[in-house]
Amino acid sequence: MTRRRGRDEPDDFDGDDEYGSDDWAADDPDDFPDGVYHDEELPTVPCPYCRREISEDAPRCPYCENYVSREDAPAPRRSRFWIAMMILALLAAAWWVI
Repeated sequence: MTRRRGRDEPDDFDGDDEYGSDDWAADDPDDFPDGVYHDEELPTVPCPYCRREISEDAPRCPYCENYVSREDAPAPRRSRFWIAMMILALLAAAWWVI
């Protein structure tokens, strides 16, 4: 065996693959051997957060449960700290006016 660009192939490799031959057209799915071309699977994309493959139409990643796009994500909740600070500022302004 010789090493060719990271692949191990026997020296007597004649171009035949596990399906019998390599004489099928790579651009025509009808010519592909059984099991090579799976067009019935849903298209997938990597999750922008955990990089796992998820369905292209999924609004949330099933693994990390983050929303894939901003329009699908719920509106961010305001922090209670900032709400309390605004109330205190309004009370201080009202007390200063009186």
